[in-house]
Amino acid sequence: MKKAIYALSVFGVLSFTACQKYLDVEPRASISDKQTIYDKASAQTALTGVYAALANGGYYGTTFQSIGYLNGDNVQWTGSQSQVQEFINHNVSADNSTISGAWSAIYLAISRANHVIAKVPAVTDPLLSQAVKDQIVGQAYFIRGLAYFDLARTWGSVPLITKPTESATDNSGISRSPQNEVYALALSDLEKAEPLLTETTDRYKATRKTVWALKARYYLYRGDWANAESYATRLIADNTNYKLLKPFGSFFQNDARGTQESVFEIFYSASETNGHRGQWQPQQNGGTRQWAPNDALVALLNDPLIGGTRSALIAKDNQNRWYGNLYYRSPATDPSYVIRIAELYLIRAEARANQASAAATPADDKLGGAIADLNAVRDRSGLAGTPAVTKADVLLAIENERRVEFAFEPHRWFDLVRTGRASAVLNITDVRKYLMPIPNDQLLIDPALRPNNPGY
Repeated sequence: MKKAIYALSVFGVLSFTACQKYLDVEPRASISDKQTIYDKASAQTALTGVYAALANGGYYGTTFQSIGYLNGDNVQWTGSQSQVQEFINHNVSADNSTISGAWSAIYLAISRANHVIAKVPAVTDPLLSQAVKDQIVGQAYFIRGLAYFDLARTWGSVPLITKPTESATDNSGISRSPQNEVYALALSDLEKAEPLLTETTDRYKATRKTVWALKARYYLYRGDWANAESYATRLIADNTNYKLLKPFGSFFQNDARGTQESVFEIFYSASETNGHRGQWQPQQNGGTRQWAPNDALVALLNDPLIGGTRSALIAKDNQNRWYGNLYYRSPATDPSYVIRIAELYLIRAEARANQASAAATPADDKLGGAIADLNAVRDRSGLAGTPAVTKADVLLAIENERRVEFAFEPHRWFDLVRTGRASAVLNITDVRKYLMPIPNDQLLIDPALRPNNPGY
């Protein structure tokens, strides 16, 4: 995995060991890339490989998501590995294997998407209609856009790789692009995906609606409040397909999956499991409980005026210790939740509040709308309406609501960084730590990536 950007062979792009089960391709290094996507079946298999890379344990399977919550203030580490404690202490080293694993896994997804984007349009097969080509390429663009969005918010300046890897040295010598350019590529990919995809509802595959949801998140991060509100509204208005379910646990308890709460989640099966479960569940349930809710989060979730029914996220083991219970199934077929409708409500709430004047009151359309969206999420969790009435208080209330709503989803760290609140909330004195270090193993492979991010 260390040389994922630079040393993935042509065939390796489509048959990486961790995802071979997704790809019905014979493991021969001599197979030409020109033969890997040549008809409808191979094009669809290649797209399956892109989704497999997204679901990989290094990406949304476990590792990348852990960066989002271990860096925050909801989770404690109960194990002994110092590299995990580095996130808790906000002092991550460039030798951290979690950082290296996530970096490699994300670029694997990009590499696979690049092959689909480049090769599928040129395939000649009477069984592969233009409409099906568009669907395949559009989904690849969406996943690549998500990948570059995740790279931008995690590392800032990274290499932009947009062409298929034809040899082990193809991507060597490509310098890192500024964070703004990485974000711009993510948006460009979403713009390209949107017209290629249909306006249908699919909670496991990218559609035009999925693009709109990610655009809402993108514009929130970029401070484009009007667009964030607009795209979030498109999903919220589709209340036949997307709803806040009551009680809170309805979207994940009792083996639920693909509910109206979900906009985009990753499917796992008994043969392709989700590694999250083992980290959260206690020993009595076959896990390690190495990640656990900290005392502050337990207090918030158990407070009936703050957590409400979100107390369903935690439980006690036979040693009277609290553990996270979002991932609990055996075998570990729990979905990874990438986008939920609750996030769209809170995106729109924040976007609306930021468009209100500092002196606005709840009677103001934007501030009043923000409060209504916030209260919709609170109501779903059995809570009364927010007491916040000023713009500043409403924005703080939204921040606090996101903390408990997405307690074990990878939002808290990125929320505090993008709002400039990480210093005050997490007591981080060095703002350079808002970005993760480029992995040392990648710097050793290619000097073009040097120097590392400031502060590392």
